[in-house]
Amino acid sequence: MERRNFMKLLGLGAAGLYTASLQSCAAATGQELGLQLFSVRDAVAKDLEGTLERLVKMGYNKLEIYGYDGKFFGKTVAEFKSILAKTGMKVVSSHHLSGLGNKAPGSLSVGWDKAVDDLHELGVDYMACAYLFPEERTPENYAQLPALLNASGERCKQAGIRFAYHNHDFEFEPYNDTLVYDYLLTSTNPDLVSMELDLYWISKAKHDPVAYFDKYPGRFPLWHVKDMEKGTGDITEVGNGVIDFDRIFAAREKAGMKMWFVEQDVSKGDMFASLATSHKYLDGKRY
Repeated sequence: MERRNFMKLLGLGAAGLYTASLQSCAAATGQELGLQLFSVRDAVAKDLEGTLERLVKMGYNKLEIYGYDGKFFGKTVAEFKSILAKTGMKVVSSHHLSGLGNKAPGSLSVGWDKAVDDLHELGVDYMACAYLFPEERTPENYAQLPALLNASGERCKQAGIRFAYHNHDFEFEPYNDTLVYDYLLTSTNPDLVSMELDLYWISKAKHDPVAYFDKYPGRFPLWHVKDMEKGTGDITEVGNGVIDFDRIFAAREKAGMKMWFVEQDVSKGDMFASLATSHKYLDGKRY
């Protein structure tokens, strides 16, 4: 065998052993969980690869990513795939802006075809509309949003990707004779648009996730799992708050849930310590 080919194979073997080592560390911590990477955005900005390695060792090996703008954290598809392979991470889902007001590249309204192609190359199962900026929450934009979501979902479907809409609390405000959230559920095509239900934000808005599962069965394949602190209503570690996850997860089949991600937008201490606390609680539950 030529030395060049031998060294290439040797390098691949070493990378495989390295990845296996990281995965064994994750297995040693217990249950492997999904994480919305936005939780550790400050660490990602400083050291993407090192952050992913740290998360895998903690037991988080599936990701929902954010911030696609034609590249992934400044990396090409090939470069990002290489980092994922080296660290043992799998990207399951990706968050995107609507582009209704903020004309950001990689949004539903700007460069969506390329976004879908790049995320397909990455091997994701889901893409989601993540957020509407305050200035985008107008009656005019709400009126056109279902068509934009349906069109985005149709393009995703062509690539074998499922499309979803992620909520905050403002979607539970009145719109015409209903709520924004119910309007989106009833005005979009269920074959093209699913919902990624954020359990914290719907609870913050004083609505019941299980009631929505009963009313719209099968529409909620993705969840964000984060807890609400008693008294303050602030985001806290999973298990340290007041949300009844046992009751919610008992209705997972009615919801149509396929995948869920831990997310913690902010922490009152060290974010990695907070994620370790959530992991410990969820590992005991085995939802």
